[in-house]
Amino acid sequence: MADEHPNITLLKRLDLKNIPAAKEFFTEDFVWHYFNSRLPELQGDFVGLEGLGSFFEKLHHKTGGTFRVEPVSISAAGDALVVTHSKNSMTIGGKEIVVDAVVVWRFAEGRIAEAWDIPAVDAG
Repeated sequence: MADEHPNITLLKRLDLKNIPAAKEFFTEDFVWHYFNSRLPELQGDFVGLEGLGSFFEKLHHKTGGTFRVEPVSISAAGDALVVTHSKNSMTIGGKEIVVDAVVVWRFAEGRIAEAWDIPAVDAG
């Protein structure tokens, strides 16, 4: 059996519920890109750990704290990219929503430099 890719190992150690403690995992100029036409107030680029924290605070507020991630798969694509697939659930405006999402993580020198969060908002 092959050893796990080091970028996957790093992502498995990452706790997005404690972003300040995750500083060592990210580059100084990290960018979180979020695409979701159904949540335009969250859509955009969030820079640095402060930006990432701001994104998750806004998501927490929008969902009343109901946002949950159920990991489905994780795979390395070469040495710079990792793709994660999850089922995300939340309640917005009294409606429960479950959506597939992928995050493409880009690594530079062993740290997370960029991530694209792409939910399948128009599926089904």
